[in-house]
Amino acid sequence: MTGHLYRDPAAPVAERVRDLLGRMTLTEKVGQVNQRMYGWHAYERDGEGHRLTDAFRAEVAAYGGMGALYGLQRADAWSGVGFADGITAADGARVAGSVQRHVVENTRLGIPVLFVEEVPHGHQALDGTVLPVNLAVGATWDPGLYEAAAAAVGAEVRARGGHVALVSALDLVRDPRWGRTEECFGEDPYLAARLTEALVRGMRTAQVAVVLKHFAGQGATVGGRNSAATELGAREVHEIHLAAARAGIRAGAAGVMAAYNEFDGLPCVASRPLLTELLRERLEFDGLVMADGAAVDRLVRLTGDPVAAGALALNAGCDLSLWDACFPRLAEAVAQGLVTERTLDTAVARVLTLKFRLGLFEQPSAQAGEQRPEPHTPAVEQRTEPHTPAVEQRREPRTPAAEQRPDPRELSERIARASITLLAHDGGILPLAPSARRIAVLGPNADSIAQQIGDYTAPQRPGSHHVTVLDGIRSAAPPDTEVSYAPGCDLVGGDLSGVPGAVALAAAADIAVLVLGGSSARSGDTSFDTNGAAVVTSANPGGMTSGEGVDLADLRLPDGQLALLDAVAATGVPVVVVLVQGRPHALPDLSGTAGAVLSAWYPGPWGGRAVADVLFGAAGPEGRLPVSIPRSAAQLPVFYNAKDHGYRGYVDQPATARYAFGHGLSYTTVAYEPPRLSRARVIPDDPTLICRVTVRNTGERPVRETVQLYLRRLSGGSSWPRVRELRGFARLDLRPGEEADAVFAIDADTLASVTRDLGLAVEPGELMLETGPSSAETQGVPLVIG
Repeated sequence: MTGHLYRDPAAPVAERVRDLLGRMTLTEKVGQVNQRMYGWHAYERDGEGHRLTDAFRAEVAAYGGMGALYGLQRADAWSGVGFADGITAADGARVAGSVQRHVVENTRLGIPVLFVEEVPHGHQALDGTVLPVNLAVGATWDPGLYEAAAAAVGAEVRARGGHVALVSALDLVRDPRWGRTEECFGEDPYLAARLTEALVRGMRTAQVAVVLKHFAGQGATVGGRNSAATELGAREVHEIHLAAARAGIRAGAAGVMAAYNEFDGLPCVASRPLLTELLRERLEFDGLVMADGAAVDRLVRLTGDPVAAGALALNAGCDLSLWDACFPRLAEAVAQGLVTERTLDTAVARVLTLKFRLGLFEQPSAQAGEQRPEPHTPAVEQRTEPHTPAVEQRREPRTPAAEQRPDPRELSERIARASITLLAHDGGILPLAPSARRIAVLGPNADSIAQQIGDYTAPQRPGSHHVTVLDGIRSAAPPDTEVSYAPGCDLVGGDLSGVPGAVALAAAADIAVLVLGGSSARSGDTSFDTNGAAVVTSANPGGMTSGEGVDLADLRLPDGQLALLDAVAATGVPVVVVLVQGRPHALPDLSGTAGAVLSAWYPGPWGGRAVADVLFGAAGPEGRLPVSIPRSAAQLPVFYNAKDHGYRGYVDQPATARYAFGHGLSYTTVAYEPPRLSRARVIPDDPTLICRVTVRNTGERPVRETVQLYLRRLSGGSSWPRVRELRGFARLDLRPGEEADAVFAIDADTLASVTRDLGLAVEPGELMLETGPSSAETQGVPLVIG
């Protein structure tokens, strides 16, 4: 090893990086920040196997290596990869190993390449487990369950040779007209932070590095328009849009992806104040910053020159490009004095550091046929986490989660079941009674897997076991139950020819289940932008109503779906509405139309069984809204934690949401006592106390109740207060008649607010600590700080 310190696994990573960097030519350095090639262009089908392409070999040779290869195993309508020519689970490790061996054996320094994979809600690869979308994960309010799922999916990625997972986590739903709403955990920074922590911890358990998307503020673009400008002040950024990033960095995220949106006049990838001054210096992040797809090329409109565009992004703090033509020309930028080689060295060092930390020099990739790693499975029941309240409640002994080793598909279904949210209920229609012998299942989302699994998903294996809502109801219904089906209308509602037939089925049934909502399903007929976003217009609507590139001005359900609902309700048959959707559609008052309304979001391939379990009462509805559901798009924004200026609402409609953040009903009734504090006054230097709230199941069925803790500032502080802010939550399992205390350990993190200098501190003043089942149903107790 003498003279080749970078090859010595016993040497400190920083010294290995320094040694290797000192051996590299300028061209090789540029190669390490290059992620230009689409991974599916690196191989092609060769008989029963795959071979490396000439284009891939040329790319490696041109730069003496390759920093990262994006999407080697990606499959979808945009890439055009499917089962006929793509990489399956059986092929993944072998193909990745072939790619890695070529890079290592055919370059001077033998630096391995990072395999970067899309993992939006499961690995976006053939045979990859599909989880419910992030918005459904948010509806579970269960970080432990999500951490287990992330660990299991990470194990799949790693077993197939992947190293880095790109996962949406940092965007918040501040305007649900945005098509990528389904990729968000919700509208609240605290909830998103807890789930981001869980994501990173789970993936790291499987030795997968996480790059968090997108930094920063992309969910708050003007008008919900994809990739548009944000009009955010520094305080709004710190109070709302940085909490998940802070949590992810603290949990060990390897990187963040710069967002497409403009940020204070500059695209995020070109913003030194954002990527260096805020992210590097204030948040002390030392990992990778990756550009979003072709984002650096967009800077040519600013610079007029691709060489200068690459230099602009590198100087701002971007380390690794994605699909662009500008970063590969950084050697020219150095020669022209547009960027220093020292700045380039800093970016290269971050790429190399990640490779060393992942052990790629010792084991560049998974070996074909190697044992699939057993995922560590964190406990999925209540547990105490940082900033997560403990719960005083007697529990039956449980099998340790690490011994359960649940299959990732099982975890996907568990997330789906836990995410289903009962929005409205007349008290009698659900669970479905055994006397309901004839069930009409209607609506365009009742029998479509494609419309159930969301955007960013790979083709599903033909003949594999998936469960639509219709399938789930047929399987769960008693043997002598007749289940009839008709779509009634198409998804966007233009074709109403099926309405009379659906009405006839409903009229002959004891109950009608209408499965409505939206779709992010892409197909071979979908048009795509250069970055893979769908191109959907009013002139070419296709079948998509959600997903990247599919923003809506009007959030109502399509007219055809509403017409179907009204026609079925007019028969007098009891109606249950199930919403399969990727955003909170604005809902009319359905109290006289539907006896119950459930939101299932996009619940994944096995979500139909989860929906059926809730409909028939095999499971209770546990979900709580991670977003506020508006009455109409005209009243936006409607997020619960707005600034509290005493606004009373528009003259023509209320200011409140149709259903508030945190809302979710159950099949029983639950009573809350007022919260109690261990002390009513604290000082900023010692703000610790205990908040307790007693919750009682007053009904006849068991319930899993999500108890929510909110903070409301009455006086003091550095800025105008918000209506209220989520600062904790706990889950209680209560049998009929049982009561228990949710116990919240309040500390500086719970009470901190953003100060004048944009730091976090406990500030003197009067607060109200509130607890309840949602943001709109709270009881409070005062707390004085100072």
